[in-house]
Amino acid sequence: MSGEEKLTATLDALTNGLKELKVDGGSNIENLGLQNIQARIRMVLAFMMASLMPWVHNKSGFYLVLGSSNVDEGLRGYLTKYDCSSADINPIGSVSKQDLRAFLRWAAIHLKYSSLAEVESAPPTAELEPIRANYSQLDEVDMGMTYEELSIYGRLRKIFRCGPVSMFQNLCHSWCGRLSPSEVADKVKHFFKYYAINRHKMTVLTPSYHAESYSPEDNRFDLRQFLYNSRWSYQFRKINELVQEMDKDGKWETPAEGQLTMQTGAQGSGMGVVAAGSANPNAGF
Repeated sequence: MSGEEKLTATLDALTNGLKELKVDGGSNIENLGLQNIQARIRMVLAFMMASLMPWVHNKSGFYLVLGSSNVDEGLRGYLTKYDCSSADINPIGSVSKQDLRAFLRWAAIHLKYSSLAEVESAPPTAELEPIRANYSQLDEVDMGMTYEELSIYGRLRKIFRCGPVSMFQNLCHSWCGRLSPSEVADKVKHFFKYYAINRHKMTVLTPSYHAESYSPEDNRFDLRQFLYNSRWSYQFRKINELVQEMDKDGKWETPAEGQLTMQTGAQGSGMGVVAAGSANPNAGF
C-alpha cells in the first residue's frame, strides 16, 4: 500500500468516509479540513522546491521561500496555520491589500508592467475550492467583510489603538448616512470576534519587511496578548447600549474629545478609499 493509500485509509477510518468539499455537499467542517490540507501541501512543496532547485541547476546552497500573505489576511486570520503563508521572509507582510492594489496599479502604468493590471483586477481568492459553473470561491465572501473595511479596521486598531467600543464610535461618525448604528455594530463585532479567534496565528507568521505603521506583526511591532475572549462580553454589551441610545435619540453620536475624526477635507469619504500611504494615518478614511 502506498503512502497516499495509507493516508486515505486512515482518514476514512477516523471520519467514517465523510470528506466532501462544500460545493460537493460537504459540511463547513469538512470543507475547512480539506482546504487546510491543500494549503499545507503548498507550503511543503514550496520548501521542497527551494531546497532541490539549486541541486537541479548544479548550484550550491538553497533558495529562500518568499511569503505572499498581507496585513489584512493576518489581521482577520484568513489563513491556515503553517500553510503557504509560512515562508522564510514575506516582502508584503506589513502592507494592506488596498495599498498593494494601489501599488500594482501604479506599477502597471508607470513601470509599464501591463500584466500587473490583470493581477490587480482579479477577484481575490484562496483557490482552495473547485470552480463550478455557479460557484467560485472569493475571499471577501468567506471572510464576511471586504478588504476595504479591513484596511480601515487595521488602521484604527493599530495606529489609533482602538478597541471594539472606540472603533464603533469612530466608525459611526465616519460612516454616518451610509450605515445605521446597528449595522456598524454588527460589522465591528464580526471583525473583533474573528480577530480574537485567530489572534494566535499572528505569533507564528513569517517575518515581514516592516513597511507600514499599521503592521500587525507580532514578533517586533505589535506586541499584544494572543489569547482573547472572542465573546468580548463587556465591550459588546457596551456597544449594544450605545446603539440603543442612538436609536432612542434618533441621532448619531459624535466622537468625544480626543477621538479620531476621520472624515475631513482631503482625507476621503471612507469605505473603499485607497490609502496613499501611512505617513498620514488618516489616509483612506
